[in-house]
Amino acid sequence: MTQMKSKNSIFMISAALMAVVAGATMLLAQWPKHPTDGPRTPDGKLDLKAPAPRAADGHPDLSGLWQPMRQNFGRGGRGRGKGTDAPAPPPPPARAPGEPPLAQFNDVGAGFPNGLPFTEWGRKVRDERKANNSKDNPDAHCRPLGLMQLHTHPYEKKIVQGKDAIVIMYNANNDVRQILTNGQPLPQVGPDLAPWWYGYSVGHWEDDTLVVTTLGFRDDVWLDVNGSPLTSSGKMVERFTRLNFGTLQIDVTISDPKAYTEPFTVRVMQQIMPDTELFESVCEDRDAVHYVGDSDAKQKAGSQK
Repeated sequence: MTQMKSKNSIFMISAALMAVVAGATMLLAQWPKHPTDGPRTPDGKLDLKAPAPRAADGHPDLSGLWQPMRQNFGRGGRGRGKGTDAPAPPPPPARAPGEPPLAQFNDVGAGFPNGLPFTEWGRKVRDERKANNSKDNPDAHCRPLGLMQLHTHPYEKKIVQGKDAIVIMYNANNDVRQILTNGQPLPQVGPDLAPWWYGYSVGHWEDDTLVVTTLGFRDDVWLDVNGSPLTSSGKMVERFTRLNFGTLQIDVTISDPKAYTEPFTVRVMQQIMPDTELFESVCEDRDAVHYVGDSDAKQKAGSQK
């Protein structure tokens, strides 16, 4: 990373979230406003609390343009606008008994009183990545992001639900993911299985919830900006539930005996983005000025003495 990046290192999270404002401007410039097709209130506004739409097979239709609700952005100084005096997002609502905590873009385990249940190896990897100011985060090098990072990333994602597959197009780094719903079995994890950034995903319906199981990950996946790891021994189970027209709830259970002593579950809340469309986002290395390694920061500080 270049020395120029060091001066922006303190804005690691804020810079990422500022993209929401910039993205909104780009959306308006890219697409003329076009009303989203959906139920309306008596005054003509889109009824976000109306029942979830149904696909031809009777299952809820998850299709739409979605972005995470602000409580998944994190607390403190995160999620603020361009000025440092902008108000911070409100704290997440209190959890009902048995509900999983909300995942955070910066720290997926922020909602757990004692953090994630790391193994000794998993904590060491996370601590090393975090201490190095997350400079090796895939987001800093235009590589595909981990699925949890994509769930909580402030950029939007578009879900297209078909008969035999669901495709998710993530604006973050132009990532695309396929979930097979045609009865395709999961592969056996072994030396002959090529590891993928997003693994192999198959889904089935349990009542009105789409249950997606994914395995076959690479060994260098990041779950969050801090660098919580996911390895090739990991498995992810996502439960997608469209609560109403405007709200999508995703509960994610992660198990990885190499990185965690036990499985854990977190929640991501997504909201519909009405009257607009997905726009093109092309990642370049020079975009990640908010990531800088510890050694780079020390060199910069030394040169200024």
